Amino acid sequence: MSAHDPEEVRRHMERLAADGIDVVRVTYPDLIGTDRARDVLLEELPRACEHGLAFCRAVYHTSPQGDVVPVSGGLDAGLPDICVRPDLRTLAPLPWEPGVAACLAEVVDPATGAPAPESPRDLLRSVLARCAEHGLRPVVGPELEYFLCEPDPAGGWRRYAPGPGVVYTAGLRADPANHLLRTLRQVRDLNIGAMSGNHEFDGGQIEINLAHSDAMSAADRSFRFKAAIKELARQEGRLATFMAKPFNDAGGSGFHLHLSCEDTEGGNTFDDPSGPYGLSATARHAAAGILAHAPALAALLNPTVNSYKRFGPDTLAPWLIDWGLDNRSAMLRIPPERGSGARLELRLGDASANPYLAIAGTAAAALLGVLAGEEPPAPLEGYGYDTARSAVLPQTLSAALDALEADTALTGLLGKDFTTSFLSYKRDEVERFHRHVTDWEFTEYAYHL
Repeated sequence: MSAHDPEEVRRHMERLAADGIDVVRVTYPDLIGTDRARDVLLEELPRACEHGLAFCRAVYHTSPQGDVVPVSGGLDAGLPDICVRPDLRTLAPLPWEPGVAACLAEVVDPATGAPAPESPRDLLRSVLARCAEHGLRPVVGPELEYFLCEPDPAGGWRRYAPGPGVVYTAGLRADPANHLLRTLRQVRDLNIGAMSGNHEFDGGQIEINLAHSDAMSAADRSFRFKAAIKELARQEGRLATFMAKPFNDAGGSGFHLHLSCEDTEGGNTFDDPSGPYGLSATARHAAAGILAHAPALAALLNPTVNSYKRFGPDTLAPWLIDWGLDNRSAMLRIPPERGSGARLELRLGDASANPYLAIAGTAAAALLGVLAGEEPPAPLEGYGYDTARSAVLPQTLSAALDALEADTALTGLLGKDFTTSFLSYKRDEVERFHRHVTDWEFTEYAYHL
């Protein structure tokens, strides 16, 4: 990773200063997709671009509770540095933070100059390079849901505006404080491709749609979107969570990925009016690959202990490995559009997924399917969730991690270093969960036993 040309940096600084900006927030994703950052005064930007910003590599190995997980290259190596350098191509003013612009960062190992093994952005970049070798240019449209919470006078958090029956609505009936309108305008001004939004199925649940684009841009925009939503909720004194299933009496939040591929002229290679279902061989093979590697993909698209509480009959969350034509009860849905709109919709992921890892895993599975050249089975007919017809996805994070480790074709594309780090980090999460005494256990057992 080379430093920016000094003249280029100077031009950026002049433009930022003219816009009243005196701070640049340099951000990058950790393993779970949380934004890590440092605010840099504008006059220090040339130094940050030339020399980079030093962070401890163990930031990738730090749990949400602040524990450093013993992943190779962190504690065992004496907590070495990574070098984080601003990517000025991604600069954007923060509409809600006067005087501040944000940019993404490139992350390298300062000892080797190579990308940090745990860097999610670099993992996606490497998978996309492999796709390009075979003439595939993945295009992704992200759909993200989240729950908005407000302080509970009794302590903790409760759902904002929890009234039932407000799916696919907008306005004050479902959103009495106009959170959605205010948020939609702010993320529009962040220029990340926000298109529209509505109240989702459960009370307090919101969905905002992002435009489709090349896969790296889609991941970047999803990452910045999640960070923005959490910041904007905090400005309201509320909490926005992309947790898979935060409440027992409500459903979960999804992270659906609409996937297609372009050729060198920008044409949609998934469309073929003469092919079965109006899909090209490339699209059908990609679908077969996603189905074949779905158990391993669950570890990347459903990456928390909580993720698997979103699954189950009649949840509209896919827990079986199947596909269908315009069928929302299938894990892999083929929307009805053809032509330039031909695509696959992977409904497996939940909102807690790291966008870079989710898209990297999906693209890798699709590539493996194209290379294998196999056809998918017959599509699902009618309402799904029938275990007599379809195999069951892993039902715990432990089982999904085992499936990922066993899928040597997929992990071969993801890389040994990343896979080892991810498995170590996530297995520590499972172990900590199993050691923790929950409120459910106390309520269930304490009085009677």
